[in-house]
Amino acid sequence: MGRRPIILWGDPRLVAPNEPVEGFGEELDTLVTEMFETSWATPGLGLAAPQIGVNLRLAVLDLSVGKDSEQKIVLANPKITSQEGRVSMEEGCLSFPGLFTTFERPKSITVRAQDATGKWREIQGEDLLAQALCHEIDHLNGTLLIDHIRGLKRRMFIRRVKKLQQAGAWS
Repeated sequence: MGRRPIILWGDPRLVAPNEPVEGFGEELDTLVTEMFETSWATPGLGLAAPQIGVNLRLAVLDLSVGKDSEQKIVLANPKITSQEGRVSMEEGCLSFPGLFTTFERPKSITVRAQDATGKWREIQGEDLLAQALCHEIDHLNGTLLIDHIRGLKRRMFIRRVKKLQQAGAWS
């Protein structure tokens, strides 16, 4: 097992359609383990399968970044079933390394998803957990961080990406 390379903005796999997870077993367990290891090494709070070039509706979350195994969450075939309130928070993405922007997300959400064994469960999150759940589910729907910003803010964000690319720091 080990870390997988994270693909960056511009790679078409980040916005390609993602297939539902249908096989639950050893192969999925290996992928989930590799996803957690990749996320922790970066370090990140979560990772969606498309970010490592696997177009499945699968994501992992761990707000402790590997420090507390009880905080590990596997989201297979997730769907947001309810959301409440709005909160503005700074957000980054492993596919946009070193870049952050601020926009609104729901303050609290409820998600229905399968775990690594295929068992359906309901996950409720507020504040940072709600933000992380939304972020990873966005990836599974082909929506990226940059899709949440508009106008001058978006142009400035893209300009920062291009500067990083030109400087060879985009990898």
